[in-house]
Amino acid sequence: MTLPIALVLGLLVGALALFATEALSVDIVTLLVLLVLVGSRVLTPAEAFAGFANEIIFMLAALFVLSAALQETGVMDRIGGALLRVSGRRPLPLLLALMGTVAGASAFMNNTTTTAVFVPPTLGLARQSRTSPSKLLLPLAFASILGGTLTLIGTSTNVAVSGFLERSGMRPLGLFEATPVGLAIVVVGIAYMALIGRRLLPDHPPEDPADEFGIREYLSEIIVLRGSNLIGRRVFQSELAEMGFRVVEVIRHARRFMPVATTTLEEGDLLLVQGVAANLMKVRATAGIEIMPELEHGDLELPAEDVRIAELLISPQSEVDGLTLAEANFRQRYDLVVLAIYRAGQPLRDKLGSIRLRMGDLLLVQGRSERIAALRRGSGFFVLGEIGPRVYASRKGVAVVGLFAAALVLGAAGVVSVAVALLAAAVGAVLLRSLSMEEAYNAIDWRLLVLIGGMTAFGSAMERTGAAAYLAQYLVSTLAPLGEMAVLAGFAVLTVLLTQPMSNAAAALVVLPVAMSAAKGMGLNPRTFAIAIMLSASVSFIAPLEPACILVYNPGRYRFMDFVKVGSLLTILLLAVVLLMLPVFWPLHPTAVAPAR
Repeated sequence: MTLPIALVLGLLVGALALFATEALSVDIVTLLVLLVLVGSRVLTPAEAFAGFANEIIFMLAALFVLSAALQETGVMDRIGGALLRVSGRRPLPLLLALMGTVAGASAFMNNTTTTAVFVPPTLGLARQSRTSPSKLLLPLAFASILGGTLTLIGTSTNVAVSGFLERSGMRPLGLFEATPVGLAIVVVGIAYMALIGRRLLPDHPPEDPADEFGIREYLSEIIVLRGSNLIGRRVFQSELAEMGFRVVEVIRHARRFMPVATTTLEEGDLLLVQGVAANLMKVRATAGIEIMPELEHGDLELPAEDVRIAELLISPQSEVDGLTLAEANFRQRYDLVVLAIYRAGQPLRDKLGSIRLRMGDLLLVQGRSERIAALRRGSGFFVLGEIGPRVYASRKGVAVVGLFAAALVLGAAGVVSVAVALLAAAVGAVLLRSLSMEEAYNAIDWRLLVLIGGMTAFGSAMERTGAAAYLAQYLVSTLAPLGEMAVLAGFAVLTVLLTQPMSNAAAALVVLPVAMSAAKGMGLNPRTFAIAIMLSASVSFIAPLEPACILVYNPGRYRFMDFVKVGSLLTILLLAVVLLMLPVFWPLHPTAVAPAR
């Protein structure tokens, strides 16, 4: 093993460890790797940053903008709501309709966005059909991941692999090149959930009737102002009680106590209350009482039509995990006010500023619509929904759908490249004012773009130093006695395992150069191996670490083992589908390579 090979492999192990532990964000890890490669002269600066000039980066950015435009104009809400309403109340047809609809939408939208769009109507449908949310939400998340295998733009992993192929001197993936295998994956996945998976799904009823999406009882702080008609009123007979609030504690002159039947309210009392999110909006319009965070941050003066109140889910990647609101500098960092906090399964009875936030906590926040929209990508939060009506622009939504469809047709027909067609559609969506320029930039997941651009360059470093060939030779020497398919299966299983601690795109880009090097060394078709890696990264359902799964984790009241129980067999089945169908469409031997699609 040479020194450059040892350096690159050491960087690989270090990057994997940091990706797994999330000690640093993925974009920082990627940039650090590039800096080391340049500093050690393994790559020149031009080679290190060449991945960021690839058209794949612009294609992904355009997809993020178009997805945001479809969401902002209400297209996905309307389509999802209409299709879910006609599915009926029977469990099996309901499951089939939901998964089919979500998979179809996910073929052209980001998986996480698709899941986020469908969570609220799915929960509403669960209530109407008297079905436990846990029977529908996990299939929803799985369907969004399955649907990403249908097209080139279905998931960022596909786009990243296509870009790597092009940089390696090979033909990039066609828009629908993987669709035949993707359709088989979707059909097998939905059939499995309908026949086997749904019987393994947990039946987790909400803790209480108020513990459902949109009607959870949050903890908030309310202060009694001078002149309030609450002064002198008994707590349990006050206007707060009439609005459905439960006063769990009163803080008066630095003294804390639980209210009793005879407790009367005084000016300046700080009340810790539990109430439904929608009722908190009523407090804002009630003279004499105010939500405490609003009073502390009175500089947030917004016109009524621009005020939004939204529910945010804290993800594992969030920078506020483990911090209090003050330690996270939340108000200044995100330009949003936290009105209330909810934690499933645990009553909160402390001041909001003293509560240490955790993954899975829900924050009820208020702020400008564009600031809430900014959290939809790369912020460590998932926007579950907004409280109160949103105004959608129907004509603009139809226009955005038309632009998107035209881009797909032109790209598939080869009139222009897919990247150019999608970029033109994204620019058109902004010109139509379906979303502002600020919202367009906020919709782009910049961390993912840095990851893809940087890891593409890392793949080049593995090839240049011989590290890819070294690893490939080791894996081939171990599995070759078992046959060519055993080697291919080994890389597919390795990819699935790496998607547990890493993002799907990162896992694929790490394995890709090694797998292609192994294919070339054995005289096999490297494209077959590349597509095997790409699809394997999208059929891993063993753990709830995908953003789409995290989105449904708390609303469905799932446990970690629920995903293991339902997803393990599904992962094995889909891996078998991939390995069986790959040689049919992409023969293993170059002499039998199928013509370009």
